[in-house]
Amino acid sequence: MIPISDHIRLRHPPIVIYWLIGINIAIFLWQIKLGITGELASFIDSWGLIPAQISGAITHAIYLNPAAWVVVFWRLPSLFLAMFLHGSISQIVGNLIFLWVFGKTLSSVIGYKRVLALYLGGGILTGIAQIILEPSLTVPLIGANGAIATILGAYLSKFPQRKIDTIMPLLILYIPVELPAYSYLFWWFIQQLFYGIGSLNMTASDVNSGNFSFWVQLLGLCLGAAAIRYYESSSKS
Repeated sequence: MIPISDHIRLRHPPIVIYWLIGINIAIFLWQIKLGITGELASFIDSWGLIPAQISGAITHAIYLNPAAWVVVFWRLPSLFLAMFLHGSISQIVGNLIFLWVFGKTLSSVIGYKRVLALYLGGGILTGIAQIILEPSLTVPLIGANGAIATILGAYLSKFPQRKIDTIMPLLILYIPVELPAYSYLFWWFIQQLFYGIGSLNMTASDVNSGNFSFWVQLLGLCLGAAAIRYYESSSKS
């Protein structure tokens, strides 16, 4: 299922969505270049989110060596940077399609600042959850999955019954249909089984092999839904 449009008229151009899509594409093109030169694996190891490095540094700093806080603060930016890295063409295309279809409407309804806060906050908080759930994980976690899940959760909470123009690939045919927005709650998880398609050359880095990724993204969906409910309640008061 490929979402196309929800036919909600935008109140203003979704500038922040343009920027987020552009930044993700630019960084992915840079990753492709690094893959050609053989530098991608070390780049992902340096800037991807590796829970064991952060949890280990925090434990070391608390119990053994306060100077290890330097390492903690050195690795913390990966919570932010990892959400702009992607491991395959299918992963970035899937994420950006969801960001465009669902994010642009949210930007029009609740404003670009709140959408940006949802995206970045969701990505960072789901990254923290991954560290807590798998503190010994030694492989890099990359991708905007947590951030997009938060955007999707907010949209589904706001427009659960909204009809989405959808293309259903069937062999070599593409069938246009309309589906309710909540259908994508299930498809969001199913499509990630195909995120290995078009993987970049990262033989030295076994990325995104965490055992709790789906649960973390479920948290992202809940965060988005809670955030939109909070916004609506605060707007009425």
